[in-house]
Amino acid sequence: MQATALRRLSVLPFVVWCLLASFPPTAAAVPAAFDGSANCNPDRFRVALDIGHSVRRPGATSASGRGEHEFNVSLASVVLAALAEGGFRSSFILESPDAEIPLGERTALAARENASILLSIHHDSVQPGYLQEVRTGDTVRRFSDRFHGFSVFVSAENARAGASRQLGAMLGEEMVQAGFQPSLHHAEAIPGEGRPLLDARIGLYRFDGLIILRTARMPAALLEAGVIVNRSEEQVISALPTQRRIAAAVLGAVRRACSSAAFAAMD
Repeated sequence: MQATALRRLSVLPFVVWCLLASFPPTAAAVPAAFDGSANCNPDRFRVALDIGHSVRRPGATSASGRGEHEFNVSLASVVLAALAEGGFRSSFILESPDAEIPLGERTALAARENASILLSIHHDSVQPGYLQEVRTGDTVRRFSDRFHGFSVFVSAENARAGASRQLGAMLGEEMVQAGFQPSLHHAEAIPGEGRPLLDARIGLYRFDGLIILRTARMPAALLEAGVIVNRSEEQVISALPTQRRIAAAVLGAVRRACSSAAFAAMD
């Protein structure tokens, strides 16, 4: 992997690139800047944001035929801007949008950059048996309107498993408080699902096998922001106002983690 692909992006250039490319010139609706507390120095609490999947391996395909990676890039940029405006100015995105960095390399990079926590940004799908087809001319799209909502995953094999679970709980709680509904379909007893559901109220699951969570050396959680094979949810979840609400929820969870002794660096 070339060194340029692994170089950490500074906050300002990446945010400016994303804003100019995708969003109207309006300020993000995030809480006021956080100057810290007795237990938190936001300038030293670094959030590493992982953009799920990659250009060549885009992940799930949405109801309209867009790759998940596109949604992940867009949301990650809004989250990064919210963190910076909220006081966590040393937060960063692990990879550029067109990078092809293996998952283990991503967590190693987060460690080298002294990340306090890692958050992986994703958008969700469903098992193939639930997908329906709709044809428009020669184009076939697959969708399922049966499920909607967010999910949060943590790994019990993470080096900071206890703090990871707390991080996931904080994130789920903040998402619920922001008005989002958790999806429980990953707990269904069918092939490909059956994930242990740690807290149904906040959509928190355990998924030990996820490399990005298992190999991270800092507390880590993965957010499935919404179900993009759901035709209506795809439209809602990709809208800037919804992304800003998600970003505000992430910021709320980060503030809580920064103020918690459970997230102090390991010796």
